[in-house]
Amino acid sequence: MKKYIAEFIGTLTLVLLGCGTAMLLGCDNGSGYILTAFAFGLTIVGMAYCVGNISGCHINPAVSLGVLVSGGMTVTEFFGYVIAQCLGALAGSGLTALIWSLGELKDSTGAFGANGIGGVGESVAAGLLVECLLTFIFVLTILGVTSKKANHGSFGGLVIGFTLTLVHILGIGLTGTSVNPARSFGPALVAAFGGDTEPIANLWIFIVGPFAGALIAACTYKFLESEKK
Repeated sequence: MKKYIAEFIGTLTLVLLGCGTAMLLGCDNGSGYILTAFAFGLTIVGMAYCVGNISGCHINPAVSLGVLVSGGMTVTEFFGYVIAQCLGALAGSGLTALIWSLGELKDSTGAFGANGIGGVGESVAAGLLVECLLTFIFVLTILGVTSKKANHGSFGGLVIGFTLTLVHILGIGLTGTSVNPARSFGPALVAAFGGDTEPIANLWIFIVGPFAGALIAACTYKFLESEKK
């Protein structure tokens, strides 16, 4: 049970700090764009050294899928992780909505930091491709860094966090960067409660794309590791 609580807390923190930064600063200018990317990445760094020793700090269903395919967890654990992550994301997004409501703050994203495909000209195919590719890079890095055979030591959290920052630097202007179905689920559902149904209508893109990327990454890493001399 403790590992599921850890995943809940980690995902809540990721959405609160990452999406909250985007909501506060916006992503239309250079400083807001970069700070949002770092907010997501640095949250991963912090959580990796906070809850990583308890749950592995997946805080992302796509990462959990990659670990499942790689043989690092059971199917039962996978579903437990996904449920905890989605609940954590919903709680994190709910907290941002509460803070913004109480403080009468302007949401610079317009939809609680929800993902969308406006940056790729409303192209579903482009949105899926972006999310698949960015998640592939992210999950492949995680599997490599955390491999017991590689023995990378205690620097894994830093590498993973900065990799998430990197994929955000490209992805924010395209899809808002999901690479994490739970991170997309929370803001989309809260936005829908507020009457904005567009994020929830596009949510499947940010589930299918990241899961596809994670699956390809896991299969690729298994192949590469098996061929290692």
